[in-house]
Amino acid sequence: MKLLVYSHYFAPSVGGVESIVSSLASGLAGMRDSNGVPQFEITLVTQTPAGIYDDRGNAFRTVRKPSFAQLWQLVRSSDIVHVAGPALAPLFLGLLERKPVVVEHHGFQTICPNGQLLIEPAGAPCPGHFMAGRHVKCLRCNSEQGWLGSGKLWLLTFVRRFLCAHVAANITPTEWLGGELHLPQSTTIPHGLETTEAAPRLEPRRVPPILAFQGRLVTTKGVRILFEAARILREQGQPLELLIIGDGPERDSLERFAREAKLDVQVRFAGRLDGAQLNAALAQSSVVVVPSLGGEVFGLVVAENMLRALPVVASDLGAFVEVLGDAGFTFRTGDAAALAAALSRLLEDPSLAVRLGQRARERALDFCNNIRMIEAHARVYRDAYAAAKA
Repeated sequence: MKLLVYSHYFAPSVGGVESIVSSLASGLAGMRDSNGVPQFEITLVTQTPAGIYDDRGNAFRTVRKPSFAQLWQLVRSSDIVHVAGPALAPLFLGLLERKPVVVEHHGFQTICPNGQLLIEPAGAPCPGHFMAGRHVKCLRCNSEQGWLGSGKLWLLTFVRRFLCAHVAANITPTEWLGGELHLPQSTTIPHGLETTEAAPRLEPRRVPPILAFQGRLVTTKGVRILFEAARILREQGQPLELLIIGDGPERDSLERFAREAKLDVQVRFAGRLDGAQLNAALAQSSVVVVPSLGGEVFGLVVAENMLRALPVVASDLGAFVEVLGDAGFTFRTGDAAALAAALSRLLEDPSLAVRLGQRARERALDFCNNIRMIEAHARVYRDAYAAAKA
């Protein structure tokens, strides 16, 4: 079966979508039938330039920055079109050519003009103005792009929603997201994580304990909420350190905020870490905090640190609640006092933190099973192809 996978962003760009698409394409490329014949012939199409990245290491064909005519030809020669996020060109061409199209949703582009389900520029959670028909609020929300730009985003949301209502399948990584999108032919397949059965080696817990944040430094990730919670804990006499892993446009303002809150001695900005450096830094941490204010459809940072057997404290966004289950703590989104209380429970009872981390790993191994994710996608493609041929 010839499968075209379209992902606007791909390596060397770094992000959750890129990681999941790469894992999925590699896994599907490795599937064989009983005679050893590949079940899928994968072509991955992206608008991301290669830079110094070598596509020869991929287990699939990679086509970068095709023209519209080239993309059309690639769609025509495929049996199935998988679109990572409701990108308009491959969606339109796939439906025009009567190909079975599968859309995997990594955001809120079919129910929110800015795709984040956040009210801009404050980054506050949106109650769902677009789906409720409060379209003037949507236009005002994105007015910083100019009224013409805001109107374009608003109109394209209708187009994306219309197109996704006519595809063979809509895939969401959480049932919560599926309930928010309200699209037909919807199925839930949690993101898979590549792992070994051996538990990671964790370093002896540091004194004072380290609270780690990992993510892009933007307003919606809620780092200031973590700083405010740390200030509350300090006033309660709780010693701690904060490790901030990641970079982004808010770094300067966050460093200034830490100084003004007299937290700069306790806070270390590590910048972006990858691979062994990231694992080494997190191995010394006592708790991972994910205080996002919104815009989350799964929570790869939550799942990846669960897999590391680290206790996770996350805001009570729907996606986080579903991924964590009973294997972590949640707190009311944006409530620094509630976050401080949850952290205090773990810091005062190290044995509870260890038990929670072990339970988190067990849940991640099951909920984020990579083989199950790949096989579930393969079933969706086969069903869609069979239905198209019927």
